[in-house]
Amino acid sequence: MLLCPAQNCAKCPRLVEFRTQNQNKFPSYHNAPVESFGSLDAEILVVGLAPGLNGANQTNRPFTNDYAGDILYPALKKFGFAQGNYGRIKNDGFELLNVRVSNTVRCVPPQNKVTADEIAACRPFLQAEIAAMPHLKLILSLGSVSHGAVLQALGYKKSAYKFAHGAEHLLPHHNITLIDSYHTSRYNINTNVLTAAMFDKIIARLQQLL
Repeated sequence: MLLCPAQNCAKCPRLVEFRTQNQNKFPSYHNAPVESFGSLDAEILVVGLAPGLNGANQTNRPFTNDYAGDILYPALKKFGFAQGNYGRIKNDGFELLNVRVSNTVRCVPPQNKVTADEIAACRPFLQAEIAAMPHLKLILSLGSVSHGAVLQALGYKKSAYKFAHGAEHLLPHHNITLIDSYHTSRYNINTNVLTAAMFDKIIARLQQLL
């Protein structure tokens, strides 16, 4: 099974229409499904929502050139999960260590909002990615949409595992722990729903659990 949709994936009509608009408006952008970042041998998988219009949709690397990445990647480096300098471009030499970063939906959505159908259409790629990570121990879901998508991908009922910032859920059939965090979005940071210190605690907890 492929780990990422084909560049011309047509599964989601709304996203295809938006892609076409962006290809005309931003011809230098990637404007296609975004590949994950990091090794399949990693013990940690970080799952976000979807590519940002001027972030991963431009750079073809999750959270790259996106405000959310300005929070995520320095925190990973601070706790030893990355090396090099994050330069907001794909070929900046920044490397993840024992972490892989992906998204629930691989194409940029209008207004940063995805539908249930789009999550379902991309689910096989998330399932294949998780199955292809033999050493996976921890999944960090950024936001409730990611939390629900991971549970559905692995066959668990969302009602049995409530999303809460800092919550930890042992997924017994997979021997994986799902950890929740508020998304590192600009909105969450600006409204103090999430602070850098709060997010640092989440990444430090990953370190402890390993």
